[in-house]
Amino acid sequence: MSAQERLADALYGLGWSTVKKLPEPVAVRLGRTVADLAWKRRGKGVRRLESNYARVVPDASPERLAELSRAGMRSYLRYWMESFRLPAWSVARVRSGFDPKGLHHLTDGIASGRGVVLALPHMANWDLAGAWVTTELKTPFTTVAERLKPETLYDRFVAYREGLGMEVLPHTGGTAFGTLARRLREGGLVCLVAERDLSASGVEVDFFGDRMRMPAGPSLLAQQTGALLLPVTLWYDDSPVMQGRVHPPIETPGSGTRAEKTSVMTQALADTFATGIADHPEDWHMLQRLWLADLEPRPSDGDPA
Repeated sequence: MSAQERLADALYGLGWSTVKKLPEPVAVRLGRTVADLAWKRRGKGVRRLESNYARVVPDASPERLAELSRAGMRSYLRYWMESFRLPAWSVARVRSGFDPKGLHHLTDGIASGRGVVLALPHMANWDLAGAWVTTELKTPFTTVAERLKPETLYDRFVAYREGLGMEVLPHTGGTAFGTLARRLREGGLVCLVAERDLSASGVEVDFFGDRMRMPAGPSLLAQQTGALLLPVTLWYDDSPVMQGRVHPPIETPGSGTRAEKTSVMTQALADTFATGIADHPEDWHMLQRLWLADLEPRPSDGDPA
């Protein structure tokens, strides 16, 4: 394990052991202070966030982009402060912490027994949304996590999410897709953060006027199992309650090859994500390269989500 990996593991461990003990107002102030310091330093992540926002809001002035990136860092640190504290939240606090619209799309899908795939972009706090599903709806689900380095850090994330009621599978290893398909055929729920392709073999889509790759998994799972594919977008307002929307299902085309159907469904997913991101760009936490025009031969950026 390198010194950088040991430091990352130690910092995340400190967050989960210390931040969760802070009173909520103190944690909120701490998150905002850290966010503002990081924004003022204008490191690689902040610059990339601002560059990504420039695609989302193409007519924004440099001053507007700076405002957006500052708000984006505050939103990102709110996610981390909440996530560090989530294991200590009461069931009542989790239930009161999320207010999703369009929930009937999800509850009807669960009741149908055909299985449901929820697909989300990196917006607001997807971990809180997941904890809400397991507590308020009393519905377990399966998800996938990127295998991080060092392994101890990956283990921390798995333990954290399993503690919130999730079944977590590693992104690598080749067995995740089969397990997800089995869960769906059993009428289960699968949740996937799905706008950033980690395999370099995803589906090309148009996204804010340029080409990018998105993972094919959500669309393929829906095709192969007959499960509903429901996009979800999340955002914060000025309250302690996270907002969200479960969008109408993305239908499987009635004709075409599997690749053609996957392309159509993934583009529809990208379009829904884009609508939610355009409405709340500051809550889209994309600090990595995303569009093909921005990618180096192979990005090395890591993301603990």
